Amino acid sequence: MLIEIHMIQNHSPANLNRDDLGAPKTCYFGGVLRSRISSQCIKRSIRTSNDFKALLGGVRTRRLADLIQQEAGETECWKKAQEILNKCGFKNKDDNTKMLVFMSKDKIKDLARIVLDNSLGLTEAAQQVANVIAQATLAPDIALCGRMLEPNDKDKDKKVKWSNTTVEAALQVAHAISTHIARPEIDYFVAADDVPGEDAGAGHIGESMFASACFYKYFSIDWEQLVKNLKGDTNLAAHTVGAFLLAAAKTNPSGKQNSFAAHNYPDGILVEFKNSPISYANAFVRPVSVVKESDLVEQSIGQLSNYVNDIRLGYYDEQSPVIGFWFSPNNRYPLGYKHSKLASRNIGNLNELVGAVLDYIGGFKWEEVQKSKAYIGG
Repeated sequence: MLIEIHMIQNHSPANLNRDDLGAPKTCYFGGVLRSRISSQCIKRSIRTSNDFKALLGGVRTRRLADLIQQEAGETECWKKAQEILNKCGFKNKDDNTKMLVFMSKDKIKDLARIVLDNSLGLTEAAQQVANVIAQATLAPDIALCGRMLEPNDKDKDKKVKWSNTTVEAALQVAHAISTHIARPEIDYFVAADDVPGEDAGAGHIGESMFASACFYKYFSIDWEQLVKNLKGDTNLAAHTVGAFLLAAAKTNPSGKQNSFAAHNYPDGILVEFKNSPISYANAFVRPVSVVKESDLVEQSIGQLSNYVNDIRLGYYDEQSPVIGFWFSPNNRYPLGYKHSKLASRNIGNLNELVGAVLDYIGGFKWEEVQKSKAYIGG
């Protein structure tokens, strides 16, 4: 079963995700320029959110030896940790591992314990470290986002055996695109010198690019893959889905937020349950334009709902119905008459949406599954 999440989210002027030149990321879709937020940016903002920190999430770093030293509390163990990691195949010219290692935080405690165990030889310690890293998949963010880890065979000790280093992601995330034509603008600014002098008083003059856009976001969670990655713990999987839904709705990328403070929540969230994935991005091949007595968000939701209706009528029938829930805060933007089946599932509170989704997945209660945490090794 796939849990498909579609969002309409309007942002005030911002530069949430910028390119190498500092401009807001863009793309062409439907033959016109759109604002864009990369899937990597979206995933990171969710993965590092408070909702996921509460789940004892993982950490992605090249400074694994530093984390082991911090956990061990002994400065002398850093060199030993680096030697062990080198034997595992993470050797690099600098003091960091050659690749980013995605680890659950509780497993770093296990790594520190191994490094501090003076009864182990370097090769034996390296094998135990390799085993811990390979098996560290119980963090919800690793189970969702996956992990691709290939230690370097040329560098590692031949006696150290690796297995199960790669974790298949249960989550797919699309690049968010604006539902309308969007062109970046330039903000010309001056930093004034508070102490007046002979000049005009400008201590610094600069330019910053920004854009304001209403985005369509799409996520797909493979429930069976998520449960598999979490070793069959369905309560933890349900907690992961609930926390992800909350974080996806309430978390925004951090790019230049001190300058723009574009902290805007979605105005519409559609959650559907299917056996095959489908993005509704083509609802916006024709860019949304504002018409009289309506706004950009309302028009975007209208185009989305019309497209959903067409897809359902064209590809599904009564024998294979699509079940879904529609959320808009306080039912601000309810679905129209064409969508009577969805309209009966209009929800005006985000926590109620989470509860409805988990109940449909397997009769889970949000209050109960929140007690389920990622495994804490010892």
